[in-house]
Amino acid sequence: MPLPLCAITMGDPAGIGPEILLKSAADEGVRAKAHLIAVADLSVLEKAKSIVDSRIELVSMKQVSREAIEKLNAQQLAVYDVQQIDANSLQYGQVKAECGRAAYECIIKAIDFALDSRVDAVVTNPINKEALNAAGVGHAGHTEIFAQQTNTADYAMMLVHDPLRVVHVSTHVSLREACDLVTKERVGKVVRLTVDAIRRLDGNEGVVAVAGLNPHAGEHGLFGREDLDEIVPAIGSARADGLNVVGPLPPDTVFSRAAGREFSAVVVMYHDQGHIPLKLAGFQVDTETGKFKDVLGVNITLGLPIVRTSVDHGTAFDLAGKGQASCESLNQAIDYAVRLSRMR
Repeated sequence: MPLPLCAITMGDPAGIGPEILLKSAADEGVRAKAHLIAVADLSVLEKAKSIVDSRIELVSMKQVSREAIEKLNAQQLAVYDVQQIDANSLQYGQVKAECGRAAYECIIKAIDFALDSRVDAVVTNPINKEALNAAGVGHAGHTEIFAQQTNTADYAMMLVHDPLRVVHVSTHVSLREACDLVTKERVGKVVRLTVDAIRRLDGNEGVVAVAGLNPHAGEHGLFGREDLDEIVPAIGSARADGLNVVGPLPPDTVFSRAAGREFSAVVVMYHDQGHIPLKLAGFQVDTETGKFKDVLGVNITLGLPIVRTSVDHGTAFDLAGKGQASCESLNQAIDYAVRLSRMR
């Protein structure tokens, strides 16, 4: 099967995105799976190259145009130059509106390439929400940008660190608003998006667990009615359609069971309910230094007409410009992009 072409955005240029993009492009395992095109400021990548060049044997970069996007040989990285920022004035680790704008333009261009079938998948590097806001971009994050640009009404965020997979009913909203978003309609849609994702990833429907909103999944209404009134009917509707869905299950035990491979994925009700267990599994801290030594996990947007995956970590401004950041999460994101694009 021919290797897919994946567009990789640079993320916030003041963060670690450009560095790990180059590290992934130089990884032999990545090059054996996919062709890459960096959607980035070429000058920013050149600056990042000077930082990481002594640590890895880098592939050469070749600038391409929209009309001439091509799959280059394994020793080359195609670069679409968005020309949004002057790398000479770039300050690593600083929140700047121009950096937010540059990151946003990379995202928009990569989505355009995917919608136009010029690339098979989009993989995104981390952005800084404060910089994005300073640039006048009215979105909370990548997921919302992709949904708007692809005219997608029903979508959801899936986080993956095998064997744990979590899919969110709501993400970047207040906890109070998140409770209001737990409706049988929304839960039902997310359950179906999750089942579809499992089919594509595993080749079967598996078993999808649904976490309760309240402690003990509401304890039959003792700790709140949302589980009984909204989540239970959504699960019942899915099961009536033949889907293998269980719940609502107590949130304090469902993730341990999923990590033990009892479930293929867990549908969660709000941001932290899913992010905390996933990042507990994927983010490992060095006990001697107190710093992260492994930051693993992949973010996948479900429901889109295109394939989009992402690293599951932030811009790491404290590491930016040092050449020390790990590209493992990006490598994983590319791997999932390849798998999903082939299933399409």
